[in-house]
Amino acid sequence: MEKEITTFQRLFRLLFCVGGIFGAYIYQGYLQETLSTKRFGPDGQRFEHLPFLNFAQNVVCLAWSYLMINLWSANGSGAAPLWKYWSPSITNTIGPALGLQALKYISYPAQVLAKSSKMIPVMLVGALFYGIKYTVPEYICTFLVASGVSLFALSKSSSKTVSKLARPNAPWGYGLCLANLLLDGYTNSTQDNIKRRFPKTNGWDIMLGMNLWGSIYSFIYMFLFPGGGGFEALQFCRQHPEAAQDILWFCVCGAIGQNFIFTTISLFGSLTNTTITTVRKFFSILVSSLFSGNPLSDKQWVSVFMVFGGIGYQIYLKRRRAQPKGKAI
Repeated sequence: MEKEITTFQRLFRLLFCVGGIFGAYIYQGYLQETLSTKRFGPDGQRFEHLPFLNFAQNVVCLAWSYLMINLWSANGSGAAPLWKYWSPSITNTIGPALGLQALKYISYPAQVLAKSSKMIPVMLVGALFYGIKYTVPEYICTFLVASGVSLFALSKSSSKTVSKLARPNAPWGYGLCLANLLLDGYTNSTQDNIKRRFPKTNGWDIMLGMNLWGSIYSFIYMFLFPGGGGFEALQFCRQHPEAAQDILWFCVCGAIGQNFIFTTISLFGSLTNTTITTVRKFFSILVSSLFSGNPLSDKQWVSVFMVFGGIGYQIYLKRRRAQPKGKAI
């Protein structure tokens, strides 16, 4: 009986995490697309200062992680010192800002699909610079993802989708996404190294350190550099309260989503979290196509299934390799 109760509780926790990640990030994606394409007010102004979303989310997530650490975390001795996060926070500040800027040039489904192909630069760097040898199935996964993204990029988008973009320019948009992926690769590897060197560091500690430095860097760029756009963004929010409300909910969704991601990793491992977030990205594209006025052509849908088919196959290979080491979830 105890085993049945434990299994039920584990399943309930998993479904709770899935629901939290899906709800937070799908709605955040909807808000992100709205802020990048919508015209606000009677004068039909666009919110041009998309990097401000990164700064606002840094501040909200900083406050959120500080609150969670003080409410729920045990004694933090042994965690990585905050100064260790100064380096990955630079790339973590620039990378997402570039991803947000890409939405001026390509549609939200295109951005999600491009950012889902993280394995491509990882494998290229690994093979060319570190001599890592990959298996044939891993190359098949990469080929599917690369082919899918290329097919989507070469397919003609609907006139309705293009008309919503601030400055349509596919090569520039995909280039920004590629730069985002490369910077994310450095961020993730550095975070992993910090976690290895300081095993007592938990998700909240990482969230606090990254968002502390991220808030500092974003503030310096947005408010102290000429043309940073911070004051203009605040002025826009004062003139258009609807935009300010969308930005607030965008930040809240980001904080809640990170909370569920850290919970999922701690309870079920990173592989389960990767599976959930990958499926979530597919549903984000589906929601954008059905409810946000971004219809996809048949060829684009084929490319979407190619990308997520390749990613799904990669997850299956990782799960199969991990199977003998522990019981599957």
